[in-house]
Amino acid sequence: MFPSGMSESIYSDIMERLKGRGVKIVVDATGDLLLKCLKYKPFLIKPNNQELEEIFGETLDSRESVVPYARKLIEMGAENVIVSMAGDGAAFVSANGDVYMREAPAGRLVNGVGAGDSMVAGFIAGWLTEGNLLHAFKLGLCTGSASAYSDYLATREEVERLYSSIEEL
Repeated sequence: MFPSGMSESIYSDIMERLKGRGVKIVVDATGDLLLKCLKYKPFLIKPNNQELEEIFGETLDSRESVVPYARKLIEMGAENVIVSMAGDGAAFVSANGDVYMREAPAGRLVNGVGAGDSMVAGFIAGWLTEGNLLHAFKLGLCTGSASAYSDYLATREEVERLYSSIEEL
């Protein structure tokens, strides 16, 4: 959904201008907007399982069931794909074939608004600090979960507590 007056091609327009400049692009969008961005080879996309269902016309109700569709998105241009699944956790698939799946860390849902955006922010922070996809995925999962377990956005301490509570993947 776009603010009124904004072109539906805004993402593609921006990505076209950045092409070839070494900028890593992250896209958290739905439907055709997401699909139109894939030709620009975004570093990360983050659909949720319901958005994947809409794109591919399939019922996807487990982390395992989303993996083949995340791979299809990689074939279509994405470098890395996180599929968020609310309280069921997430699945991560990379262009080099890595697949990580994890249930959400234990906690009580307080407010899920912004949890997906927080997941993306956590992934980016993890990638920028360590350059490691597994660490980035775990930090994204914990950041999204911590925000869902908080009244507002999660604090660093809440994220770190969840991160240290989950076992290695």
